[in-house]
Amino acid sequence: MYDLHNIYKSAQNGNLSFFQEHINEKLFKETVFISSYAKSGDTVLHYAVRHGHFDLVKYLVDEGFNLELGNFDGKRPLHEAAHFGQAVCLKFLLTKGVNVDALKRADWTPLMLACTKDDLTVVQILVENRANLHLKNKDGWNCFHIAVREGHLPIVQYLLKQDTSLWDTASKNGRTPLHTAALHGRNDVLEYLLDVCQYGTDMKDSCGSTPLMDALRIQDVDAAKLLISKHQTDVMMEDNLGRQALHIASQTGACKSVQLLVEHCKVNPAGTCSTNGATALHIAAKEGHVGVLKLLLDFGVNSNVIDAKGRTALHIAAGAQHADCVLILLQHGADCRLDKAGTSPKQLVVKQDVLKVFDQFEDT
Repeated sequence: MYDLHNIYKSAQNGNLSFFQEHINEKLFKETVFISSYAKSGDTVLHYAVRHGHFDLVKYLVDEGFNLELGNFDGKRPLHEAAHFGQAVCLKFLLTKGVNVDALKRADWTPLMLACTKDDLTVVQILVENRANLHLKNKDGWNCFHIAVREGHLPIVQYLLKQDTSLWDTASKNGRTPLHTAALHGRNDVLEYLLDVCQYGTDMKDSCGSTPLMDALRIQDVDAAKLLISKHQTDVMMEDNLGRQALHIASQTGACKSVQLLVEHCKVNPAGTCSTNGATALHIAAKEGHVGVLKLLLDFGVNSNVIDAKGRTALHIAAGAQHADCVLILLQHGADCRLDKAGTSPKQLVVKQDVLKVFDQFEDT
């Protein structure tokens, strides 16, 4: 019985002579050709391809190794070559007639894996060998969508030149490449997409989010300005929960986004969600974002503004047990008025540190 660890280590190191020395031994060849690494299901060919040992790859293939064997993740040697940028191995495997669109787990093709890396050459090799540009993985992402997420502009440009309709795609939750570029801060790609693609203004994903909301969510002010000036996006659009961009920026604690919307876009800092009447102040209080809370109060938002249930931001902060937010609101004139259910903010307190803030403030 052969030591599998030694065999796989030899494959990883590209030790061709080791395999040449033992390949004519029946038990060795059977072991190499049918065994896989226990944790991943990788074969020796996976290892050799992943590390770019072309001589060993060619030798194993010439000896009759099955090129379509997948590991436990469904990755075949071609997936490995594409994922790890092994262009020489990739070309060789393709000359052997392997399936260029083979699917690994979650329906990822070699081209999709190549688009996660900044290697245009590998992408070109696959496309030139007729990789299907329009296949989608289980989440509904095609290769173009993936390249946009990674922010590799040359790959994005190359793919779009191969098929000018590639941009017109959406994931299963309705997210377009434009959403993805905005959410991941890929501003050079975002600007390119706005220049050459025909994305509709303010398109929404399945949650009702627009690309602008995504940019503001991560506090990417430059992307937001680009969308507002170049895409004429509407800063007052609502998502499925009735929240506008200001509410979403407040939810994530994006102070710079809040400033942009109020100061540059003249958004009302006290504007309410259409579904529940909550303001950005309520939302910031719920999430415990002290910076946004202070900013909104400085913009003149009334600390006692109420939502549809008559709750103030103090109710929300107290219920969420955010002592620092409770203190700021009390310092800005928030009072312990009852909501429509007859509940005061202090009645919602569970933690002693929050109760202490109320007690200390009452004593002053």
